[in-house]
Amino acid sequence: NLIDPLRASALQELYALDKPFGGQQAGPWLQQLNQLLKRICATHYPDYASHTLSGREWLAFLDSRCPAAGLTRWMILVHGAYQPDCRLDDKSITQLQQAIETWIRKYV
Repeated sequence: NLIDPLRASALQELYALDKPFGGQQAGPWLQQLNQLLKRICATHYPDYASHTLSGREWLAFLDSRCPAAGLTRWMILVHGAYQPDCRLDDKSITQLQQAIETWIRKYV
């Protein structure tokens, strides 16, 4: 099962991001995740103005394209980038990365 070039390059970019393990600031990483997802959505759903969505609406939009990823559980994705001091434990970082990976592989 071949993966299309858009997904493949998005996954490469996802893996290349510096993950904030060991209690580093998570804000920049969360921002990069959002930017990556926004770019995919802008390319894949040009009619949806998804780049204008934020907060719960943004997560709900992502969820509607790939319920399997369960991104609605990750409010930190939309709030964390704006918190002055946002840190995640390593397990959460890994789980969020996996959720985004699932979304990139399976969105419709």
